[in-house]
Amino acid sequence: MSPKTQLEVIVVGSGFGGIASALRMRAMGYKVTLVEKLNKIGGRAQVFNINGFKHDAGPTVITAPFMFDELFELFDEDRKKYLNFVSLDPWYRFYFHDNTSFDYCRKISDTKKEIAKFSKLDAERYEELLQASKKIFDVGFTKLSDKPFNSFFSMLEQIPSLLKLKSYLTVSQLVKKYFKNAKIQSAFSIHPLLVGGNPFNTTSIYALIHFLERNWGVHFCIGGTGKIIEELKQLMIRNDIKIRVNVNITKVNLDKKSIISVEDQYGNTYKCDKLIFNGDPPTFYDEILRKRKFFQRKKFMPEFLTKYSMGMFVFYFGTKKKYPSVAHHTIWMGKRFKGLLKDIFDKKILTEDFSLYIHRPTATDKSFAPKNCDSFYVLCPVPNLQGKVNWSEEALKLKNRIINALDNTILPNLKDTICNEFWMTPEDFKNNYRSKHGAGFSIAPIFSQSAWFRYHNKDPHLKNLYFAASGSHPGAGIPGVLSSAKVVENVIKNE
Repeated sequence: MSPKTQLEVIVVGSGFGGIASALRMRAMGYKVTLVEKLNKIGGRAQVFNINGFKHDAGPTVITAPFMFDELFELFDEDRKKYLNFVSLDPWYRFYFHDNTSFDYCRKISDTKKEIAKFSKLDAERYEELLQASKKIFDVGFTKLSDKPFNSFFSMLEQIPSLLKLKSYLTVSQLVKKYFKNAKIQSAFSIHPLLVGGNPFNTTSIYALIHFLERNWGVHFCIGGTGKIIEELKQLMIRNDIKIRVNVNITKVNLDKKSIISVEDQYGNTYKCDKLIFNGDPPTFYDEILRKRKFFQRKKFMPEFLTKYSMGMFVFYFGTKKKYPSVAHHTIWMGKRFKGLLKDIFDKKILTEDFSLYIHRPTATDKSFAPKNCDSFYVLCPVPNLQGKVNWSEEALKLKNRIINALDNTILPNLKDTICNEFWMTPEDFKNNYRSKHGAGFSIAPIFSQSAWFRYHNKDPHLKNLYFAASGSHPGAGIPGVLSSAKVVENVIKNE
């Protein structure tokens, strides 16, 4: 019998990073228990079912399907037997304030035709941006995404590569090197927003997402994100991973500099030889570890200098008619871009205007709504709770402004067809997901909060504490947190 079979790993949090960590630890031979604060697993990848309408609450874009394949292959199973990933086209439709639109398409030739509607010169330079993105991808994703940065020397080794790639540039600065049209610039700069960053100060490392998409496509899982969670749950059950829901871990017990157990809200104790936290790292240090004197939670970045991602207002609703002209993924761009993001990220004020991400899963999967109806999810970037917005008053006002804007543009007569509406604010993210400041993606992906400067995957002070979360290396998004679980696996293998 392997010594590992007698060792207990507790994974706190059941988002994708937590589930992936549980599976990887179990494949290594450890006993694994996964605990979740909510009444079902998935973390932010919840599913809401209301009167025949289904809504994925969290991530909706699948860009690296092979990372799910890996989890099933750990146990000699085939993901395709359980999950059907469908390649979308277009990947995203951008709708601009002047009623023009741009489709970001599966084929390069189609994408270039779409860009040419705005600028023939920009269309000609699109593949140059792709090549630049590939160079960043080859280092930032292929070489570094599953590598730990637990020592400063590991960071120093990569500085020549990062400098060569000009990672000190922002995503916006990189995109502007290739495109001159303002609308095309904004369209190809939005990717950092998908992981909580402002493209005007997010490191250009995140431009690798362009090549990530181009290499594997943009997919949707039939049945939605909830289907992915359910099949991963069954995979865990088949392999004897214990799952506990309604368990809110509130305390850790230490023996010198090792965690020996964790306690939940009822005082129940869970023994552990290793603890993997799939949640917001600052929440762990502030609320669970409770500011023990012997550690610094993050070197070189005191809390007063730490930048957090934006908050999110997420509006869910159904419609009693279909809107076939609306793409599966739509980016509704307001008139302002840079100024709006400055208001959200820097000034932290809620403005009258906005830009929106609109998810219409019924474009691909009819099961998300009753016959001849549509299901929608609208994500509106807003200030996190550092902005002191009174959401009890502002949420309804913002919801109504969004309805008016969509009714006047891509969803005509929405006011007459909308049904089953509800929403989440940064307050809900703080309460439901224990997210510090209600930030949608933990700390922001700026250069000074990346790699070694991000929360480490292994705590520098406690021998058996690990992080697989959006706030730890390599960052947010499904590929990011799945990679984070791989980093933790690699760290533990090498101990």
